[in-house]
Amino acid sequence: MTSTSTGSGEGPKERPLLRPFRHGDEDELADICLRTGDSGADATSLYRSSGLLADIFVLPYVARHPESAFVIEGPERVVGYVVCAPNTVAFDHWFRDEWWPGRSKRHRASAAESRKDAALLRYADAVGKRPGSFLEEYPAHLHIDLLPAAQGKGAGRKLINVLVTHLRDHGVPGVQLTTGARNAGAIAFYTRMGFDRLHEPEGAVTFGKRLSVPSID
Repeated sequence: MTSTSTGSGEGPKERPLLRPFRHGDEDELADICLRTGDSGADATSLYRSSGLLADIFVLPYVARHPESAFVIEGPERVVGYVVCAPNTVAFDHWFRDEWWPGRSKRHRASAAESRKDAALLRYADAVGKRPGSFLEEYPAHLHIDLLPAAQGKGAGRKLINVLVTHLRDHGVPGVQLTTGARNAGAIAFYTRMGFDRLHEPEGAVTFGKRLSVPSID
């Protein structure tokens, strides 16, 4: 699974509003997912089926684990989020058996017209069918995305820290994520946040963080 933009730089000392996910945030999270879906850049023009990214990378997480989702709220809307599956194996089975079958039908027509849509459909179809890596030490996985309005203000750091505290409090020993190999900003951010490189499959980098390690304040 992938992760996109983190907004890790330093900027004006403006405090974003960090809060738990609430039902009703879904449309704004889906919009953020699409607008950061090209390794942090806007993916709106890349996919024929505009809801495809969100149906894979954010909406199932807030449906299954709303307690493990946190958002950054700006003056007018939600501008960033982190979502998580505390148990990747259980989540993947649920995604494969319950979440994806009905939703995949909405996106099938676009697959014949778009190689990118088809590739994402193949990815989603394989969730829960392929062996996971590093799951004994890092059973959870996350996705984090921030719009430009939330970047450079410490929002990514706040989101990671609140999620790490939540997972640690619930006895989860480690969390992992995968980001695009060309997303240099995200790679630098995860390194600063104490994540270790675990694996570098083609075009991607997988990071992991042991949750016995204190958060980076």
